[in-house]
Amino acid sequence: MKAIGFSTSLPIDDEQSLFEFETETPTPGPRDLLVRVRAVSVNPVDTKQRLRAAVDTVLDTPKILGYDASGVVEAVGSAVSLFKPGDAVYYAGSIKRQGTNAEFHRVDERIAGHKPESLSDAEAAALPLTALTAWEVLFDRMRIAEGAGLGKTLLIIGGAGGVGSVAIQLAEQLTGLHVIATASRDETARWCLELGAEEIANHHDLVASVRNLGHQHVDSILCTNDFAAHWPAIAELIGPQGSIGSILGAPQLDVSQLMGKSVSLSWELMFTRSSFETDDMIEQHHILERVAGLVNDGRLRTTLSDTLDGFTAANHRQAHRMVEAGRMIGKVVITY
Repeated sequence: MKAIGFSTSLPIDDEQSLFEFETETPTPGPRDLLVRVRAVSVNPVDTKQRLRAAVDTVLDTPKILGYDASGVVEAVGSAVSLFKPGDAVYYAGSIKRQGTNAEFHRVDERIAGHKPESLSDAEAAALPLTALTAWEVLFDRMRIAEGAGLGKTLLIIGGAGGVGSVAIQLAEQLTGLHVIATASRDETARWCLELGAEEIANHHDLVASVRNLGHQHVDSILCTNDFAAHWPAIAELIGPQGSIGSILGAPQLDVSQLMGKSVSLSWELMFTRSSFETDDMIEQHHILERVAGLVNDGRLRTTLSDTLDGFTAANHRQAHRMVEAGRMIGKVVITY
């Protein structure tokens, strides 16, 4: 099969940063699906993996990137019970396996879902990683209860990004929280408001901007962008007994100032369940099924903003270039 990968970490303008090559079609294990890939999206984790995985080395076997995918099940393992050949699926794969940037991909059924019937492959491929991340951080990590947010506020830092775009919708549709999203450009502010945010704050002067909206403190904060840089503002704005969730690490972060307010801090990494094969790994299947239902009911929309047509290394390099520029709204997808 044809795949796109890299052997050493190079700037994205170098043609060898991502290249096409031939490799064997994977064989599904007992609980695996073999998926014919029809569309993938590119996330910041893809660009970070490319730049950090092989610095000053050359891999013997090219690394295939890609986590988000939409496609059709070609074959199933002997213990598969959730899917059958011919099913349309969408998912975000495991960081411990080769990625989705290939004609065929092997994925554990417990982290896949049936593709929303109302979406194209491109529209569906934009959702899995960000939808899983947003769902897990809000409901599993921060423990925000569905329907229990009336009268409370949620500040989402990085509202127009992939995770922020889904988190705004989930919070608006399922929690009753008053959502404040950060944006610094007219187009990103419009995007966040269209998705369901009630108010927009400017992250360049976050404390003043939120307080100018009439909020001395907020009940919950989800940070999807530059956690370390925003930390002083987050610690100032979070209210007593509030909750903070982050999808980013922050070395040498001083969290002691949270103690006086009895604030909880939660980390979210979407790959945790699949990497450790946790007992509740199948929760990602259930989440994707819930998300598909919300999409089919018209309550949740895809965050696709750009589509590149064609399974080529040039298109993958262009998608990485767009993500690395740091000005993406929503998600970029490549159709095969």
